[in-house]
Amino acid sequence: MSWQSPERLWLLAGVAALLVGYLVAQRRRSRYAVRFTNLRLLDRVAPTRPAWRRHVPAGLFLAMMALLVVGFARPTDEVRVPRERATVIVAVDVSRSMLATDVEPDRLTAAKDAAREFVGGLPEEFNVGLVAFAGSASLLVAPDTDRAVVGAGIDRLAEGVTGIQGTAIGEAIHTSLESIRTVDERAPDEPPPARVVLLSDGANTSGRDPAGAAAQAGEAGVPVDTISFGTPDGTIGTGAWDQPVPVDGENLRAVAEQTGGAYHEAGSADELRAVYADIGSSIGYETQRQDVSARFIGAGLVLALLAAAASMLWFSRLP
Repeated sequence: MSWQSPERLWLLAGVAALLVGYLVAQRRRSRYAVRFTNLRLLDRVAPTRPAWRRHVPAGLFLAMMALLVVGFARPTDEVRVPRERATVIVAVDVSRSMLATDVEPDRLTAAKDAAREFVGGLPEEFNVGLVAFAGSASLLVAPDTDRAVVGAGIDRLAEGVTGIQGTAIGEAIHTSLESIRTVDERAPDEPPPARVVLLSDGANTSGRDPAGAAAQAGEAGVPVDTISFGTPDGTIGTGAWDQPVPVDGENLRAVAEQTGGAYHEAGSADELRAVYADIGSSIGYETQRQDVSARFIGAGLVLALLAAAASMLWFSRLP
């Protein structure tokens, strides 16, 4: 923390002087009470009251003064704020392997539930888009601040929605990058700060090379956070015809490393929610130094109200 007007902190010396004066006054009062020779009469004219109560209003008042002085000195601090035009693209794998039930009730349903929570926890100012991919990729929701539209898009996520089977991680990244370029009129020349959060359970099997798409994301300054979702024991099918669909995060890890994003693994719905929460706390923000004097002034006013309330309650007068 730093100060825009540090010389004003010298006023704290005045607050300290008030404290010293109060302590001296209390010491004189106690000496006067001892010099009162008729102790029975003293008990009648000045009945005993809890000693600590009479100091509370004065203590709150002095603390209030100290906080107001600090606020008057105009303190500044590093504050995390949402970036202007921040854009997040959520890309979700809807290939047939996402129907595996190794994650209850199945991988895709758990992914949709977690995506809703993730989107709902982002600042309202963020543009959020939604991409579904399997053997190809489709933009279901263009980046927008309307969370109801994004939520409706997540509801539409289903196996086969892209029409082609497979896992096209490279296509998902490319489609996400294209959607970022359409955020607003400034986007083609002044791209917004953006990030792609991509979830899949398998290796790339179709479409463009993920490494090439990741290179494009790196050139555009768009990190891709990847989530490998599922377990090694996943299967689809019924009975004797079960087909193993173990999770494979090799391509996802490489994409994250190449674009400056983060790679995560989640083997359950709870782990996936935790991953989304971790990603949400780190994207779309920047640190700015801002005036935080309101914090101290607000706290000082609260203490002033408490001092007045304590004085009125215990002594029927204002401090």
